[in-house]
Amino acid sequence: MVKYELIPQQLQREGLVTAANFFEPERVDFDTACLAHDSAYIHCLFDLALDPKMIRRIGFPLSQALVDRERYIVDGTIKSALYARAHGVSFNTAGGTHHAGRDFGEGFCLMNDQAVAAAYLYKQSLARRILIIDLDVHQGNGTADIFEDHADILTFSMHGEKNFPFIKARSHVDIGLDDGVGDAVYLEILEKNLIPLFSAVKPDFVFYQAGVDILETDKLGKLKISADGCKQRDRLVLQLCRDQHVPVQISMGGGYSSHIRDIVDAHVATYRAAIDIFGF
Repeated sequence: MVKYELIPQQLQREGLVTAANFFEPERVDFDTACLAHDSAYIHCLFDLALDPKMIRRIGFPLSQALVDRERYIVDGTIKSALYARAHGVSFNTAGGTHHAGRDFGEGFCLMNDQAVAAAYLYKQSLARRILIIDLDVHQGNGTADIFEDHADILTFSMHGEKNFPFIKARSHVDIGLDDGVGDAVYLEILEKNLIPLFSAVKPDFVFYQAGVDILETDKLGKLKISADGCKQRDRLVLQLCRDQHVPVQISMGGGYSSHIRDIVDAHVATYRAAIDIFGF
């Protein structure tokens, strides 16, 4: 959890951003949360009335502070998406809560920030074709659940096949990787699949879940991706968006390396790639 404090600090310490580059979200309202989630689930969540089985599935003790935090994260991604439309790219320094589905929370995710933001853009007619690119090592099962039957909000997940969640949902495109995959194979598979998908979907907005739990240092990831390989992954996604003039919103996703520096450095590298590619 401490990475969420350290990322903005490190960005400023390295001179990549200033305080003026940050915005502060509010708590997402009930109706907006329900654009991607079942209203009965959101009622129970906001009222701290989830049943014990659901609380265990989420993995956190339920509290007002926890629900408020998640509401700030979701609104942060909505505002980040609006800033991306104006400037080309924008980040939520947290988020990527992709295990929360339409009527459930799971895996430390109570609501799905990028799913709500995608549904918001679509409802407001601010985007007609949306592609959600999820490169966390864990499948974006909640995002897949929410948009499984949506014709215009499409999900792409490249993840560890034998990793959590062990029962996978169905994204529009799923690529399950074997344990131990390294840089060359990972990047080849990503490029071979993402570029044709981009051409086929023709998105006018992209959400990118940029989890860094693909790193070989990650305690939960089971892949062998180097820090440089992670940087190349980010550059591939962001350059594709830039070349196609498609705005992109980025949420942080997972990262569980033993040393917090490995996690923060990998996330900061994503910002550095965006600043370079989008010319800030």
